[in-house]
Amino acid sequence: MATIALDATYSVDPQLSGIGVYSRRLIETLLTLDTPHRFLICYRLSRLSQRRYFLRRETLPGARARFSVRVFQEPVTFWLPWQAQLFHSLAQRPPGFHFRQEVVTVFDIFPITGENYSTAEFRQKFSALLLEAVGRATRIITSSHATESLLISRAQVPPEKIRVIPLGVDPPAAVLTPEERLRERARILGGAGEMILSVGVIQTRKNTLNMLKALKTLPAEFKLVLSGGNGYGSEAIHEFIRTESLGERVKLMGYTDDAQLGRLYQAASVFLFPSLGEGFGIPVLEAMASGVPVVTSNVSSMPEVGGEAALYVDPHDPADIAQKVVQAVEDSALRASLVQKGLARAKEFTWRRTAEATLAVYNEVLLAHSMACRAAEHTHSW
Repeated sequence: MATIALDATYSVDPQLSGIGVYSRRLIETLLTLDTPHRFLICYRLSRLSQRRYFLRRETLPGARARFSVRVFQEPVTFWLPWQAQLFHSLAQRPPGFHFRQEVVTVFDIFPITGENYSTAEFRQKFSALLLEAVGRATRIITSSHATESLLISRAQVPPEKIRVIPLGVDPPAAVLTPEERLRERARILGGAGEMILSVGVIQTRKNTLNMLKALKTLPAEFKLVLSGGNGYGSEAIHEFIRTESLGERVKLMGYTDDAQLGRLYQAASVFLFPSLGEGFGIPVLEAMASGVPVVTSNVSSMPEVGGEAALYVDPHDPADIAQKVVQAVEDSALRASLVQKGLARAKEFTWRRTAEATLAVYNEVLLAHSMACRAAEHTHSW
């Protein structure tokens, strides 16, 4: 039995990002597994008051593993490394303290690759944190082989340190009937039309600009619904909407909570996700789990996630994006096939599988450390 600490900082964000969803669902599911280990759920001091109902015992009746909450704030809680044999950083940054064994989850490495997806200051800061985290970690967890390859080639991480563990997806909390889906679509669009949905921050990396360029070439009944806040490069995107007079065909939803997002997915005619680079791409699976045909990029991790259940596009080619969107909407046989394959594909990705594989990594690290300690003791005894 060991004590394992996890950084739960991002799990309590009021507007969960991909890292926040991963942190919350991994922790919740780990605690339902049958394991002798004890878990310390660590929050930075500024986030502790945001816990609300997350991981309170009365709201987690399925919890089997023992857990307790800790404040994780350097330099105040300097004793924490003596309370845990292993620390798991869930946000690709090193902990403020050095633990005996460390595991880090890495989603993507675009700060290191130098892609123009953020400011130079952001890239400098977070590439340094990422490189320190992977250098210190005994094991590195990543959600796709695409990111694994980049870690090896661009961050010089030894392959034997990496474990690829795909993320999970939750089915929709409420399933709408076909009639309800159409009514919801009409409500969102303000009338009849085909609804192209894209979920994610409006930014350069999500390729929002090429989505808009594709939309321009589509018939007027096609409208684009964007669910997500503003990110790096959003100013140019909003300017394009204004200058190209697309305001009537683009609906900006901002951040949407889980309940609203579930209805958005099911109301969509097609889900469009032509991102230029993703560590995994949870929205692809969320759309599939909601019974919506998916059009996504043929680069990065998207083909790993979508398998044979999606249509793939060249993300740099608006004409290709537009053509595949029309196919997914108007080719009824193809559409039905994508929906059925997508539903089956989504069922392969569960948070329980993610948690079980993660627990196996903990056990691997702890066992190797224990054996190394015994070997050192044996050598010293001689």
